[in-house]
Amino acid sequence: MSKKTTNYALWAKMVAGGALMCIGGPMLTMYVMPTDEELFQKYNPELQKRSLERREERQAEFNDWLQNLKRQSQINKPIWIVQEEEAQAAREAKRSETLRLAEEAKTQREAMRREAGLSPAGSGSSNVGS
Repeated sequence: MSKKTTNYALWAKMVAGGALMCIGGPMLTMYVMPTDEELFQKYNPELQKRSLERREERQAEFNDWLQNLKRQSQINKPIWIVQEEEAQAAREAKRSETLRLAEEAKTQREAMRREAGLSPAGSGSSNVGS
C-alpha cells in the first residue's frame, strides 16, 4: 500500500479562493452599490421634490404597518391566518358599507321623486297597452 500525501499547496489555494469569494464578493458589492443619498441626488428635481413631500406619509404608512404586524404577532395563531381573517373582515366591512351607501342613494332618489311629484320607480304605473 502506498502512503497518501497531503497536498498543502492545493489546500492553501482552495482556502484562499474561498475566503476571497466569501469576503471579497460582499465587499465588492458594497463598494459598487450606490448609497441612498447618491441615488437621491441622481433624481431629477421634480422627483426629488415629490419624494421629499411624500417621505413623511410613507414613513407613517410603514410605522402603521409595523405596528399592525407587531399586534398580529401577539396573537397565538399563525400570522398568515390572522392576516387572512383581518382581510376577510375588511372585505365584509367594505361590502356592508357599499350596500349601506346603495340603500342611502336609493332612499335619496325616492325622496327626490316624491318631492318632484313623480311616482315611485318600481310601481309599474305606465299606461302602455291601455
